[in-house]
Amino acid sequence: MFVKSNILRSPHAFATRQGGISENEHTKSLNLAFGRGDEDETVLKNLGIFAREVGFEPERIVSLPQIHSDRIFTVTSENCGEGYYIRNGIESGDGYVTSERGVVLGIKTADCTPILFEAEKGGEIIAVGAVHAGWRGTVADIVGKCIERLVSEFGAERQSIRAAIGPCIHKCCYEVSGDLYFEVANGLSEEMAKRFGLPSEKAAGKYYCDLVGINRELMISHGLCAENIDVIDECTCCNPNKYFSHRYSNGRRGTMLNVIFMG
Repeated sequence: MFVKSNILRSPHAFATRQGGISENEHTKSLNLAFGRGDEDETVLKNLGIFAREVGFEPERIVSLPQIHSDRIFTVTSENCGEGYYIRNGIESGDGYVTSERGVVLGIKTADCTPILFEAEKGGEIIAVGAVHAGWRGTVADIVGKCIERLVSEFGAERQSIRAAIGPCIHKCCYEVSGDLYFEVANGLSEEMAKRFGLPSEKAAGKYYCDLVGINRELMISHGLCAENIDVIDECTCCNPNKYFSHRYSNGRRGTMLNVIFMG
């Protein structure tokens, strides 16, 4: 039903597509998002199943509509339920930080890169964070913005922040156009584009983009220690029976949920 990082101490989980009750072929079985073909009741039941296995109350989730941005929200218990049980009059964005215990941060993915953070001060975990990093969020350095929020808002010790990159599409499957290569070059650097954009041998003007590598490098540039960054080395597109993949399914798929909270 889910996989975990080897280095995060906070309760967390990266969902797979297994263990739920969705019956549509493309959403079987643990679809955790509305609008993918399941009844809303089915999605909420799946959330309840997932929450029970991970160890949190589903009503404590915060998982807003995602828009491939660099918008990060500081959330509290007042935001609990937003995105699942409260769906009207809420914000949209792609990242969260919180210092409140029991507030569950949820990022939805089906190829994009989920990244979970925990921050320390004086040896104590004082805050957690979560971001959804598609290529737009990656180019906008959403991971760096999350790190800076953890430091500036909560006094986190930068070199003690730990991060885990969950299952996502890897460079083996993420073939992109030259336009995206130049987005990386212009938004980040030419060096970054060259290091993490491998020219395709199959199609001229295409590249294999390493979003995992880019985000890892960005985190290091913001002061994280390399040994404090964990990568769950599973490609969603290579493992369609275990994970939902937008690219593998040509968009006909369910959605996974990736969570972290302070216990």
